[in-house]
Amino acid sequence: MSTLRPAHHTKHLPILLHPFKSSSFSISQRADGISNGTALWLGAQCLSLYLAYIIKPNHSTSRPRAIELGSGTGLTALALNSLGWDVLATDLPHVIATVLSDNINNNTNRLPFTSGRIQIRELDWTVYPDKWSWSNGHSITSIPTPCTSLHPLSPQTPANELLAPPFDIIYSADTVYDPALIEPLLRTIHALSTLSCNKSCAPPVYLCIERRDPALVDRLLADAKAVWQFNVERVPHKKLVKAMLRGGVQWEKHDWEGIEIWKLSLLLLPMSSTG
Repeated sequence: MSTLRPAHHTKHLPILLHPFKSSSFSISQRADGISNGTALWLGAQCLSLYLAYIIKPNHSTSRPRAIELGSGTGLTALALNSLGWDVLATDLPHVIATVLSDNINNNTNRLPFTSGRIQIRELDWTVYPDKWSWSNGHSITSIPTPCTSLHPLSPQTPANELLAPPFDIIYSADTVYDPALIEPLLRTIHALSTLSCNKSCAPPVYLCIERRDPALVDRLLADAKAVWQFNVERVPHKKLVKAMLRGGVQWEKHDWEGIEIWKLSLLLLPMSSTG
């Protein structure tokens, strides 16, 4: 049985040894109140286990590719990367410089040899998509700042090896807490989905939310459907419970009862017939 403890039981610990399948990650965190993104939260733990539960083995010659919005401590990025995916972990400069970069770099030797590539770049949701640059190794959304230049992964990556759309999965955990971020977050997800669409389908978007503010969550989901044209469906709680059990986790109900995972997929307009 896993020794994994819910994140709110370990906020006082600066370094966590976090088990995940056959790996164990050393996760540094800061619960100093400066940024929500520098501490581990429940959503990252639950989404990691859910993705491990639903992802099928990749038998293709090319690795599947994912982008995470608000990577925080990097746990979910490391987890998906350990499953053989190429992962682009994104966040704001302060989070990258404080915890994300070190956590990714310090755990590369803990990843299985079958892991994919993992890269870090700044992505500020308030920057409109027409201002994005996928050829900038530091930042998708701005000129490199002193903070973004601190992490060593991306600057050494040739431009033609930088992870960029299309992505096979877009995901985010613990990022729905501020009404002012709803529109920027959905705009960012919509742009990434559009860039990642093929002729027949759009990539799945997984949002792991802790329902602390029901009105805020309901507004996000309503806007995703009505304003941004996403199909929105909740992952059944029973399925999430199965994923947690598969990961060896049997927490008390009160420890994670507010956790929900929602799957969004961009609705594509049918192609017009030319006769």
